[in-house]
Amino acid sequence: MIDIKIIRENPEMVKTNSRNRLASVDIDALLALDTETRALTAAVETARAKRNQFSKTKPTPEIIAEMKALGEALKAQEEELGIKQQQLDEALLSVPNLTHPDVRVSANEDDNPVLSTYGEPKKFSFVPKDHVQLAESLDLIDFDRATKASGAKFYYLKNELALMEYALIQYALGILITRGFTPFTTPDLAKRTVLEGMGFNPRGESTQVYNIADSDLCLIGTAEITMGGYHQDETFDEADLPKKYAAVSHCFRTEAGSYSKFSKGIFRVHQFTKIEMFQYVKPADADQAHLEMLEIEKEIFKGLGLPFQVIDHCTADLGSPSIRTYDLEAWMPGKPAADGSQGAWAEVTSTSNCTDFQSRAMNTKYRTASGEKELVYTLNGTAIAVPRCLIAILENYQNEDGSVEIPQALLPYMPKNYQKIVAKNK
Repeated sequence: MIDIKIIRENPEMVKTNSRNRLASVDIDALLALDTETRALTAAVETARAKRNQFSKTKPTPEIIAEMKALGEALKAQEEELGIKQQQLDEALLSVPNLTHPDVRVSANEDDNPVLSTYGEPKKFSFVPKDHVQLAESLDLIDFDRATKASGAKFYYLKNELALMEYALIQYALGILITRGFTPFTTPDLAKRTVLEGMGFNPRGESTQVYNIADSDLCLIGTAEITMGGYHQDETFDEADLPKKYAAVSHCFRTEAGSYSKFSKGIFRVHQFTKIEMFQYVKPADADQAHLEMLEIEKEIFKGLGLPFQVIDHCTADLGSPSIRTYDLEAWMPGKPAADGSQGAWAEVTSTSNCTDFQSRAMNTKYRTASGEKELVYTLNGTAIAVPRCLIAILENYQNEDGSVEIPQALLPYMPKNYQKIVAKNK
């Protein structure tokens, strides 16, 4: 969450930033609630001090009666303070992070400037198939049986595509380990308080979160959540930073409200595997760490031989915890474009600088050389989101005869003689 002091001292700036981020939040009401909470806190502290003074005096009938009345009043004030503090915390969670000065201000979430492009969209001498057509002809994905077993937007990966998922994991982890990242597999569940502290809303009709009934647990939508909770209530020594983690997890998303967005095949699903980069850094090192993760994402997709472009999220497209976010969008020949033609760019990775927005809620700090405690900055980035990477590989590496080449970078992680995906004999 954002520092309440920033809101108190710069209310108009926070209002403007919230409007730019399309966040529905009443800053005036929040500040009024903050004033009430602080006044009530002061009243409670005064009452407690008075009670302590009474406890040191000889109890007369008058003092006993006064202490009883004071205790009853204090109990009511403490209960009211608890309610007010919870309301204030919930209001603070709805305020987005500040925004990097270089981010484009726009109310159009598609108004994201393109910073660079790698490779050219592949030109085919035939009409390319989309990944659903390829998967059906090559027996790679089973949607129908997944729908019977689990429901819509679930899938079974089969044959070479199942093997390719694990090849992508090994390929990406190999790059990350050489860059100093520690590999993890994480729980698929996290406490609701961790999700909220990390900036993910587990409540309401528009939530992307699956809540577990009769518990305070939720299925995670990204390992960013579990890795952000990993060092909750801990303090690093400055010399131990940065902490660089590469976490493999399943990701679960309800996709509520995404019915109007492109969702064919495995592009937008309820469950998938992802490798997430996560860093804890000193504030002064955050911008460089952010660029480092962007470069790693570019290295991964260059190695796979996939065309992509780098975009910089505008204010309307920024997630609440992030001060700045870069995406890689890969070229997908089978994805329909806005003008109805075939072929379009689509997000395959994202990397964000969340400053101290998450660490404040998680109470994760570092001890400076002078002994002071400061909040760390947190950053996250996608190394591989398996389904969308598989889509890009299938559609870009397809041949006219319907077969699909396997990228050279993945061959060391595939069984021998697996260099091309061809139709199976039935």
